[in-house]
Amino acid sequence: MSHPVSGLPVGRSLLCLVIAGIAWGTAGAAASLLYRISDLGPLALSFWRCAGGLVLLAGALMLRPRRPLTPAGPRGRRLLRILGTGIGLTVFQSAYFAAVESTGLAVATAVTLGAGPVLIVVGARLTLGERLGRGGLAAVVGALTGLAVLVLGCEPAQVRPVGLLWAVLSAAGYAVITLLTRWLGRDGTAGDSLATSAWAFGIGAVGLLPLAAVEGLVPHTAEPGHVLWLFVYVAAVPTALAYALYFAGAAAVRPATVSVIMLLEPVSAAVIAVTVLRERLTAATATGTLLLLTAVAGLAFAETRGAAARHRAAAAA
Repeated sequence: MSHPVSGLPVGRSLLCLVIAGIAWGTAGAAASLLYRISDLGPLALSFWRCAGGLVLLAGALMLRPRRPLTPAGPRGRRLLRILGTGIGLTVFQSAYFAAVESTGLAVATAVTLGAGPVLIVVGARLTLGERLGRGGLAAVVGALTGLAVLVLGCEPAQVRPVGLLWAVLSAAGYAVITLLTRWLGRDGTAGDSLATSAWAFGIGAVGLLPLAAVEGLVPHTAEPGHVLWLFVYVAAVPTALAYALYFAGAAAVRPATVSVIMLLEPVSAAVIAVTVLRERLTAATATGTLLLLTAVAGLAFAETRGAAARHRAAAAA
């Protein structure tokens, strides 16, 4: 059940993606809390997220034991991986934080991760020639239905057009990252996941620094300790940890499957919104979350079964 290029077992890849999706869902909640207790803007928050993630991953790279070098491919591909991932990540998270600030956590997360599967499925078909299949198509439709229930179940005042545009832009950045990671992973040039994440955060921090400086790098707040704790959490869990796991898993799993598994992000965001932020649990939230979880489980099962079939075919050959 190992992917023929990366060697990472498909089951382990799926687990990496599940953990990453759940961790990502906490980033929006942390951003909502930061917006409540400080005047921090989305660009400044995105900068500190990139800078903090870079510091943590650089430390992890220095402390871990030396390991055999993985194929990195031609210089042009290495440059494409670094720049493409860095720019895509910057757009993805900056636009997402702007959407959270504009239209709220639940709607921003649902629209971002709802538009993602559509863009990724179309992109994978056009650029990678990958077919989704009937089971995968049913899972994507079920996932989009769940997201539609989540969004339409919200009160009209919570849905703002500008926030929706930011969320769609965030989804586009996410789609670029997913497709690029899978494309490079098909021929063994996906590279080391920790190194890829560190380079991406470095590019994001450099690109965001001047914009964040104009917006205001240092937040004004009456609760500096709380703000600092949230900064550390955002840099460590939904950034350094989650992105390293994401890049490790996405290289060995089909983009359509990745996009649907990442829908665990709005599920975890909805749970946090109800349990931590004290938002009201509606029937739409419960129904949409159940549909999303069903779609994730269905695609994960199909991906694992397909990998086992490919492994048997390769062994027989």
